Amino acid sequence: MGRNPKVKFGSDQYDYDMITIGAGIGGLSTSALVAKEGLKVLVLEQSDLIGGCCSTYEDKGYKLDVGASIVEVIDAMEEVFRRCGKKAEDYMELIPCDPIYAFVDEKGQRFAYPVDWDECAKVISEIDPRDGKSFYKFMKKGRKSIEKYLLPLFSLPMQTMGDSLKLMLKYPGLMVNLMPQMLSTHEAVIKKYFKNPIVLGSMAFQSYFVGAPPELCPGFMGLVALTEHYGIWYPKGGMIAIPNGLAAVGKEFGVEIRTNTLVDRILLDDKNVVKGVRTADGTEITAPVVLSNINAIVTYKNLIGRENLPWHINKGINSFTPSMGCPMVYLAMDTAPDLIAHHTMIASPLDQLNESWYDYKNDVISKKAGQSLACWPTDADPDLAPKGHHIVNFVYNGPVPYAPIGSNWDLLKERYIEDAIDYFDRVFSPGIKKHIVYAQASTPLDFERRLLAPRGCIYGLDFDITTVGPMRPRSRSWAVKNLYLAGASTHMSGGIPTVMSSGLITSELIKEDHL
Repeated sequence: MGRNPKVKFGSDQYDYDMITIGAGIGGLSTSALVAKEGLKVLVLEQSDLIGGCCSTYEDKGYKLDVGASIVEVIDAMEEVFRRCGKKAEDYMELIPCDPIYAFVDEKGQRFAYPVDWDECAKVISEIDPRDGKSFYKFMKKGRKSIEKYLLPLFSLPMQTMGDSLKLMLKYPGLMVNLMPQMLSTHEAVIKKYFKNPIVLGSMAFQSYFVGAPPELCPGFMGLVALTEHYGIWYPKGGMIAIPNGLAAVGKEFGVEIRTNTLVDRILLDDKNVVKGVRTADGTEITAPVVLSNINAIVTYKNLIGRENLPWHINKGINSFTPSMGCPMVYLAMDTAPDLIAHHTMIASPLDQLNESWYDYKNDVISKKAGQSLACWPTDADPDLAPKGHHIVNFVYNGPVPYAPIGSNWDLLKERYIEDAIDYFDRVFSPGIKKHIVYAQASTPLDFERRLLAPRGCIYGLDFDITTVGPMRPRSRSWAVKNLYLAGASTHMSGGIPTVMSSGLITSELIKEDHL
C-alpha cells in the first residue's frame, strides 16, 4: 500500500491531530512523545482507570495492583521521559527491591537471590558449587549483550526483515552476541550454563514474563535473569504511578485523556485511510492519524472489520493467538506475611514449568506447582494499606485456560480463591489464613471484561521464536493508512520495558511519516 500519506496537522477539517485508543503505557508514551512535537492528541480509555494491566485500584482502603507488580530494565522508560525533555524521577518515586526473588519449595525450604552479582553467586554456590561458577560465565556473557544491545533491540523498529538487517548492520556485535539466543530457546540457553534442577528452575520461570514456557520462549529471555541484577523497583503509590507519570507529561503538552469512553469503530474514508473513531454512544471524533494501543486482534477484527482488510491481512491476523491468561488473587491481612522479598516464587522444576503450559493449552487448570508467585507490595510501600495491614497479590498455579473443561470462571472463581488461600497458607506463609481480611480475584474472564483483552490475555499475543520482531503486527499498519499500533501485541511482546519501547518506536514512525 506504500508509505502512509502526509497529513496536514492543525487543519480545521479534523477535531484532533491524533486519536489514541487505550490509555495503556504504550499509548500514553506515544501520545506524550508526539504531543511534544505540537500535535493535538486525544486519548480515549474505556475503563475508569488508565494504565491497563499496569494500574492500581482501591477497595476498602487497600490499593491493589491490577496485574504488573514491578518495573525493571528502566532504560526505555527513562528514554521516553528524556525525549520529552523530562526526568522520570520528577514524576514518580521508584523504590528499589532487594532481594530480587525469594524461592520456596512445597516443604517450606527457602533461598533468595540478592541484586548484587557476587552475593547472588554465593547463594547459587550454596545450592551447587558448579552452578555458582557457571553463574559468573553466564553473567560475563550476558552483561555485554545487555549493556550494548538490549535497549537498541527493544527500541528500534523491526517492522520488516529489512529493518532487522539495518539493525544488525548498525550494531554488528548484535549478530554475534544476541542472534544465537534469538534463534534458540530460553531453556536451551540456560541449560548451557546450569545443571542443578533447583537452579535451572530459578533461571527458567522468567519465560512466563512474556507468556511462554521455557522450551518455546525465545532464548534472549534468558538475559532477563541477569537484567534484574541491574535492579528492580516498585513505584510508590502502586503501579499506576507509572501511567500517571506519563499522563502528567502528556498533559503538559496538551494531551487530553477521556476515561469511560469506549471506541467501537475506527472510521475510514473510501480509500481505506483513517479519518477518526466512533465511540459506543455513537459520537464520531475525527483525526487524520489513529493510534491503537489495544490488542491487535481486536483492532483489526472489531474496530476495522474484516470487510475492510485484504485477504492476506485477515489470514495473518487469524494466525495470531491471544496470549495466556493468569488470574490474580488479591489478599489483604491484618499482619505481615512470612515473606522476605517483594516477589516470592514457588521453586518449580523446569519440567513442571513446561508441563503447566500444556495443561493450559489443553484447557486444564494445572495441579502442578507451575507458576505460583506472591507479590508483597506493602513491604516496599506500607501506605498502600491501613496501618499495620498488608497486601499480597498472588498468582496461583498459572497459566490457566480461558474456558476450563467442564466449567467457567464465574462458577470457579470463589473456589479458586479458597484454593489459592489454602496454598498460600500452607506453602508461602503458614498460619496467615486466619489473618486474611480481604480476598478478591481477577480471572481471565474478569480481565477480558475489565481490559477488553481477548480471552483474558495479559501479554497481547502468544510469543515464541515464530512471533518475534517482524513476525508480529506492525507498529505502522500495512493494511490501513495512517493507522499505527503500540502495546503488547507489537514488536517484543508484553511487559513494561517492551511496551514502553513500543511507544518509542511508534512515535518515531509517526514523526517520520508526517512531520
